[in-house]
Amino acid sequence: MFNSPKLSLTDLLGRDYTDAIARANDFLGVMSYDETMAIADEKVDFYPEAKQLKNDELLCKVGTQIIEPMNSSAEGAATAAFKNATNKALSPVTGFGNYRIGEDGKLYLIGKSEHYHTPLGHRFDGYKLIDNARKIGVLNATHNNTRGHITRLMEEKIVAMANGISETDKEALNDIVNSTEPKVLNRVINLETGSLACEAGLKMMLARFYKLDPTFPAPKYEGKTPVFFIMGDRKGGIEANYHGTTIVAQTLRGLWPQIREKADEGALYKVVPVTINDLADFEAKMKEYNSGNYKTAGFSHEIILMNYGGIRLTKEFLQGAYKLCKEYDTPVMCDEIQSCMWYKGAFLFRLYGLQPDFSIVGKGFPGGEYPASKIITTAEMDTLNQFGALVTNGQEELASLAYLITMTFMEANGDYVAELGARFDNGLKAIAEKHSDKVVAAEGLDLLAALHFNTVDEAAQFAGKMKEACIDSSVMLYKANCVPALLLKPPFIASEATVDYILNVIDTLLA
Repeated sequence: MFNSPKLSLTDLLGRDYTDAIARANDFLGVMSYDETMAIADEKVDFYPEAKQLKNDELLCKVGTQIIEPMNSSAEGAATAAFKNATNKALSPVTGFGNYRIGEDGKLYLIGKSEHYHTPLGHRFDGYKLIDNARKIGVLNATHNNTRGHITRLMEEKIVAMANGISETDKEALNDIVNSTEPKVLNRVINLETGSLACEAGLKMMLARFYKLDPTFPAPKYEGKTPVFFIMGDRKGGIEANYHGTTIVAQTLRGLWPQIREKADEGALYKVVPVTINDLADFEAKMKEYNSGNYKTAGFSHEIILMNYGGIRLTKEFLQGAYKLCKEYDTPVMCDEIQSCMWYKGAFLFRLYGLQPDFSIVGKGFPGGEYPASKIITTAEMDTLNQFGALVTNGQEELASLAYLITMTFMEANGDYVAELGARFDNGLKAIAEKHSDKVVAAEGLDLLAALHFNTVDEAAQFAGKMKEACIDSSVMLYKANCVPALLLKPPFIASEATVDYILNVIDTLLA
């Protein structure tokens, strides 16, 4: 079973802080000192044993009618694209742990953690500390110049985790935070979405070629044409990567082709795809685009390409690519929006032995409670002024508290998460081998998983069967140059029984 920390706000945030709130509440007359401290000192059991057992007991009810369907449901006022994609029957009435009850009244197993952002499922008890924080008057709204104690505490903890140390080791943490050495991740920008976090990284790459404003000194590579390396698709195109929805990021993945072509023609920037897991191709292109007027601006990658069939980049390929990037003074952005918080230690790049210049995190860290993404970077890449990457709501205190809660639970359960991931991974590989007439391969790593099919029709039909079985999954059909794939990403609280249930359903449906 999972270890369940039992902590209070005072335990997590420090007595000096909760005492200050209590004294302020007493002065304001909204709550007495003792009333505030009673809430602040209340121990919350993050994932009680009874709830863990209940999660497993509900497995036998998946797909059954729990309540009557909703008779009336709002239509909304969405754009045409969103309206066409909406499935009200699957929309949540409520949820519990690994489950969602849809508007159709059925119990669904969230096999892809809603859309990859609820690693702790629904109604995780640890997040009750957020309710307690609200009760005692922790303010959510701050601004960049007034980043609160909780946000600054979160920044320290996330830097510590990114560097593989404990935030309680104050001497080591202080050395890291104050380091000016390359490749030491010690600067955090708090943003709302992964798209904005990725955009910040792209801006920092471009800042080595162009001035952010006229007062800046001449950039290191002024006059050169910046070249972005991204993961290419199977046909040599640029559709395999995904780094957000801002315009520059979208041009990296094949959208806005006319803008990208004009940027190339005008030597504003160039986009170059590198072949998946092909180090020789990477090295050849690194040499080619660090000659003449070209200079590599950066290499941006995910480790598990969940927007491209769940393909996993190998450790050998990425370690070799990072070595070449260092040789050619090319910063690397490791986009962990998909993978962060689904692996022991929270960062997959650490398990790969990588040293990126930028790490992008979100989704998993706030556990679906808030939109809250971060870019973690180095002193060397800290090249923007305050307005270069800024959002009004990026410093929300309760969002930072959600980060602290999720990180604390992962620290207590990293080994078990790794065991569950290996169980799921090995099970899918065994299923793929058993049903090799239908399944091409099992891809991904641990709980971030994909099943590859021979044809689009076969993948779509299987996704339909999974839907009938009331297990959430995604099917990768919309990219012409991508292998047809079914994508899964169970919450990391998904227990051995839950993992086995999903595997058994997949095995049965394939049979």
